[in-house]
Amino acid sequence: MTLPFALRLPVVAAPMFLVSGPALVIAACRAGIVGSFPTTNCRTAAEVDAWMSEITASIDGAPWAANLITHSTNERLADDLALVAKHKPPLVITALGSPAPVIDTVHAYGGTVLADVIDVRLAQKALGAGADGLACVAAGAGGHTGTLSPLAFVSAIRGFFEGPVALGGGIADGAGIAAAIAAGADLIYMGTRFVAASESLAAPGYKAMLAESGIADLVVSTAVTGTAASWLRASFDAAGYTVDGGAPTRAYNSAGDGAARWRDIWSAGQGVHAITGETPTAAIVDDLERGFRAAAARLADWPAR
Repeated sequence: MTLPFALRLPVVAAPMFLVSGPALVIAACRAGIVGSFPTTNCRTAAEVDAWMSEITASIDGAPWAANLITHSTNERLADDLALVAKHKPPLVITALGSPAPVIDTVHAYGGTVLADVIDVRLAQKALGAGADGLACVAAGAGGHTGTLSPLAFVSAIRGFFEGPVALGGGIADGAGIAAAIAAGADLIYMGTRFVAASESLAAPGYKAMLAESGIADLVVSTAVTGTAASWLRASFDAAGYTVDGGAPTRAYNSAGDGAARWRDIWSAGQGVHAITGETPTAAIVDDLERGFRAAAARLADWPAR
């Protein structure tokens, strides 16, 4: 499908808890992709207002996205949604609940709502609730992850839906972008690759651990949040969590070592191997574009091979 805005690359720098802030959003937008942040990264609605004001003043009309948690436990949803109406992000990505509470507000100013989903059943429910499109989180994603193969997931979605689809899950280079677009995605939902960006809010230790890690250094566990999520094993172990025979056991006591569960246990997806160190967002996007163009050329040249 044709997206309602122009991009250098069909990539969304996915909204990441305690990682995505105004600097990363602005850098992503200036580099020609969609920058985004979860409003839960802000302690107050006033801070959300300040972040959105800074972003819109700095990106010269480029597309950006706000991520809203629509679960009933989000007591600040109404306040954050009012700020969405004020600042009008072209994309609003809902998560951990039905997109229904945001639809009318976002549609009133002409915005697009994507619902974050991990399976076909949730995708159908989100579309039934009025979402314009989907952010499909597949196996290999960092943080709260899905279980479906990315290519199988997008193929299944295209069996009943022709609207906008963003696909995420282990996609970390230009070739992965090309593969997902060829398979039927409109956008790539890419998080892990941007955690070590110079502009991200991630702690220096987090960025260093990413650069030292590969796929074998990940653990998927429900122990931390109650929902399956992909973590850097070294941070998972350091916080006192263990995985015994695949069954996670919470052995963590924040009072014991001063660690904070949300701050010091670090997530990563299966694209972690692509990170070699802290890198400016602009340079990451340059690298992604080179890989994307090379992959597209390989596809075009395939019959001659």
